[in-house]
Amino acid sequence: MTATKKPDPTIIVIFGASGDLTWRKLVPSLYSLAHDGWLPDRFAVVGFGRNKLSADKFRERMRDGVAKFSRYGRPGKKEWDEFARQLSYQTLDLSQDETYRVISDAIHKHEKSWECQARRVYYLAIPPGLVGTTVDHLSKAGLCRDCERDRVVVEKPFGHDLSSAQELNKLLLNRLAESQVYRIDHYLGKETVQNILAFRFANALFEPIWDRRYIDHVQITVAESVGIGHRARYYERMGALRDMVQNHLMQVLCLIAMEPPVSFNADEIRSRKVDVLHAIRPIPDDDVALYAARGQYAAGWLRGEHVPGYRDEPNVEAESNTETFAALKLFVDNWRWQNVPIYLRTGKRLPARVSEVSIHFRPVPHQAFPHNAIADMQPNCLAIHIQPDEGVLLRFEAKRPGLRMRLSPVDMRFDYGEAFEESPPEAYETLLLDVMEGDSTQFMRADQIEAAWSVIMPVLNAWEQTPPTDFPNYQAGTWGMQAASVLIAQDGRSWRMPTAAQSDADAKENEE
Repeated sequence: MTATKKPDPTIIVIFGASGDLTWRKLVPSLYSLAHDGWLPDRFAVVGFGRNKLSADKFRERMRDGVAKFSRYGRPGKKEWDEFARQLSYQTLDLSQDETYRVISDAIHKHEKSWECQARRVYYLAIPPGLVGTTVDHLSKAGLCRDCERDRVVVEKPFGHDLSSAQELNKLLLNRLAESQVYRIDHYLGKETVQNILAFRFANALFEPIWDRRYIDHVQITVAESVGIGHRARYYERMGALRDMVQNHLMQVLCLIAMEPPVSFNADEIRSRKVDVLHAIRPIPDDDVALYAARGQYAAGWLRGEHVPGYRDEPNVEAESNTETFAALKLFVDNWRWQNVPIYLRTGKRLPARVSEVSIHFRPVPHQAFPHNAIADMQPNCLAIHIQPDEGVLLRFEAKRPGLRMRLSPVDMRFDYGEAFEESPPEAYETLLLDVMEGDSTQFMRADQIEAAWSVIMPVLNAWEQTPPTDFPNYQAGTWGMQAASVLIAQDGRSWRMPTAAQSDADAKENEE
């Protein structure tokens, strides 16, 4: 595939270039963009980090990352050499003024050889505690004065709570214009997440019934089968609510619940998302247990392998109260969604890796069929499968073959892999290209970040003030603890088995 229009000349300065993010995501994604013809003809990656690496060793490590993590696997020598010429690396201390003089010299050297000014993307692949200092140095060195050409990418987590997010926003916006700040959440770069907008607003069939008159409730599930791996120091500080709900699940909720935008303008779409967050009903401080549930996994069996409990993972406190599972019930108080519950759940060490949104419609208002014909009847359900097998499923009722009237649910499926021949880009490919092109649609604005934190602050405060007494309370390889089931069962509903997990279960049953 060849791009119809490439971005203008661009220099990407990566702070923390020797780290895992650059190795696993950034450079492999840039390589894939180069492979598909999307990178500018005049392009450079200028990497800086604390680890002592020569430029050649850095390129060698990046080639290993491309071989392992890019969509195209191990690159050929000619193609790699052409791409690698654009990569450079220096070992520098980001807290020193001299570092930023070196950065300035490197940028000006490229611009001089290209005989033009370039767009400058400063990618902060560094710990959150260094973001403020780095932006401060960039500003003092005059490296981000141009609101049109200079852009700063900030990775999550963006703050630890509402006050820290507000403080970080204040710091950034004292030095930069909002249009220069790209708060990245890779989840928004996923093809199926972006296709929620297309599904809702490009089809006349669904939007007229996308409201409280026809929808009974919504479920959003992001399940992970993995544990925390070697991320204990990060995860102990964050937990499932901060790590997943505040950003990933909340952004998907916004796409599902937002009003139709007037145009596909970045600020127009982001404003509609912020409207949703502002409309979410505040969770009463004294009733958090009615709206939220938490859990922590114990040892258990997952796909035939015995896995340890969270407290037995490396570098986790023996009596840790960090939640690895979180479930919430939210309401959006507006005309479209009034009193329609939206249930969110996420957790680690669950039976399958799957992300799905399911829209559960109300039952038919009048049942004309005889009782024996509707024994298996279910309300209609629309499932948007985000990962791993992207697609859409619509479940409706049909008559079973036979001489008698008997209804059963059947599925109408759309599978992205079957419908489109080309493989979808990785999330970071989409988002990196958006930054180069100056498209902030898939990035979070300051008010959106703070509104998302505001939604979950009552839950965070209640959980911190009242430590759990039952951790660990669900086994690895199960769908969570009883409290999550009670959260939805008290409303007369139950959690839906996600599509991919159901497919896995069906396949296993057929094998047996």
